Amino acid sequence: MELGRDLEGLLVRRGEAGYEALRAAAVWNGLKPERFPDVIVQVASERDVQTAVRFARSAGMRLAVRAGGHNWVGASVRDGGMLIDLSRLDASAVDTASATASAQPAVRGRDLAAALAEHGLAFPVGHCGSVALGGYLLSGGLGWNPGVWGPACLSVAEIEAVTAAGEVVRCSEDENADLFWAARGAGPGFFAVVTRFRLRLRRLPAAITTGSYVFPLTDVADVTSWAVEVAASLPPAVELSITLGTAPQEPGTKAIVVTATCFADSADEAARSLEAFRACPLAGRALARSAEQPATFDALFEGSDGLWPERHRVAADTLWSTEDLGALLPLLADDVAKAPSGKSLVLANITPAPPCGAAMPDMAFSALGRSYVVGYAIWQAPAHDQVNIRWLREAMGKVMPSAAGHYIAEADLPAAPSRSRRSFTPDTWERLQAVRARWDPEGVFQPYLQP
Repeated sequence: MELGRDLEGLLVRRGEAGYEALRAAAVWNGLKPERFPDVIVQVASERDVQTAVRFARSAGMRLAVRAGGHNWVGASVRDGGMLIDLSRLDASAVDTASATASAQPAVRGRDLAAALAEHGLAFPVGHCGSVALGGYLLSGGLGWNPGVWGPACLSVAEIEAVTAAGEVVRCSEDENADLFWAARGAGPGFFAVVTRFRLRLRRLPAAITTGSYVFPLTDVADVTSWAVEVAASLPPAVELSITLGTAPQEPGTKAIVVTATCFADSADEAARSLEAFRACPLAGRALARSAEQPATFDALFEGSDGLWPERHRVAADTLWSTEDLGALLPLLADDVAKAPSGKSLVLANITPAPPCGAAMPDMAFSALGRSYVVGYAIWQAPAHDQVNIRWLREAMGKVMPSAAGHYIAEADLPAAPSRSRRSFTPDTWERLQAVRARWDPEGVFQPYLQP
């Protein structure tokens, strides 16, 4: 088989013109991994995926797959083997009669949300609009309106995938159910190439409303205690998040920001849903208050874009914990105050997915705790790489004794060999290995990234 001649897309080998540009573009992060595939295949069709997989298997090359490249550690970029770049597979179609959509893996959340809104429909896309569906859905998908919609993979009805044998299969709860089980949560260790998702859609909330308080970072204990308490009284359609970092519009001032976003059927319902948040007993201590105002998904994405600006270098790490956020965030506040970059932050979503132990369909994704925290080191100069990565690992290290595990999509996998295993329950991890052995017995697909 002459791979280049059989492809509609692009094949570039290491050392050839264009290779480095493709390799760098495979990772959205400005911090690029020092890992180099032997071959990069940018596919132009689903048939190209079959061709590439079959060639890699026959040549004894290990495979990695990239959709949107938003994984912070660049898990798809490996030394040696083949990188299949799906970035040109970005088509979607909406079926309003069945309230479903067909979407290829490189469709971005921002684009899908806009297409669905034209039909009065929605999907729990990621908080950052530039995140593509492929890796996001495979990892579980902690997106908007989690109290009602849950993790995004719950809304995946079916996938089409190319297996390690180069065969196209359709997977659902009724067909190839074990591979479908793995596709909803396995993340960057998934052992097939998903070329299409069928998504169950939701009605677009008629009134998306958001508001926030900005408090001095020194008030972190009191503010977190209030936020956790008020979250328990808010309706499930109110998403409450906490950010520790530089105060908006106030460079040099470190703050704790509490944001409420409500997804309601009417403005009146949104106002009622946010009453307890509006009645914050600490409001007099706030540095700033943004009153509740109507929002759109586009506006929500713009807010996220400000937290993770393009052309910046980012290191991230996550943890699930059975501890209350009140026991975790005060431990991190001092580190945020002393962060080498003013753009670095710690983000905590209160109830980002159904609570630990809540009934969910059988799938690889697991919510491993009731609290979820993500630390981000964000900077620009390459000369500052080590000091920022060290800051992140030392800061998150302070709360690791309380960690029940990690979220595979944003875990600092190079930090320790156990990171991938600790992103799943022990039973789920063992089951993943068994399903992998069935569908990829020759080890065609790369395993989870290791240090």
